[in-house]
Amino acid sequence: MKVIKTEKKPPVATSKKNIKEVGGQYTFLFTRTNYIIMMVGIVFIALGFILMIGGGSKDPNVFSEEIFNTQRLTVAPILLVIGFVIEFFAIMYRKKETEETLEN
Repeated sequence: MKVIKTEKKPPVATSKKNIKEVGGQYTFLFTRTNYIIMMVGIVFIALGFILMIGGGSKDPNVFSEEIFNTQRLTVAPILLVIGFVIEFFAIMYRKKETEETLEN
């Protein structure tokens, strides 16, 4: 009697951290709404960084007062903070589940 050795295949590593099962179907944890909110946050952050650009002097021996204007010291950081708060909200946002979804 011959003994046949079979090779065990290692389990396939599948990551389902970003996928959830609802009613027998897999759906992503982030919805379209989350991605739209994230894009709005990215626009605010990009606009904040764009408003910080400039203010330098062409001659390195001459000091430029333009770096101390309101746009760079107040408006741009406020836009950055708003953008990061929007990003946090976009990650944490989840639609309220209806009673039908909870019963299934």
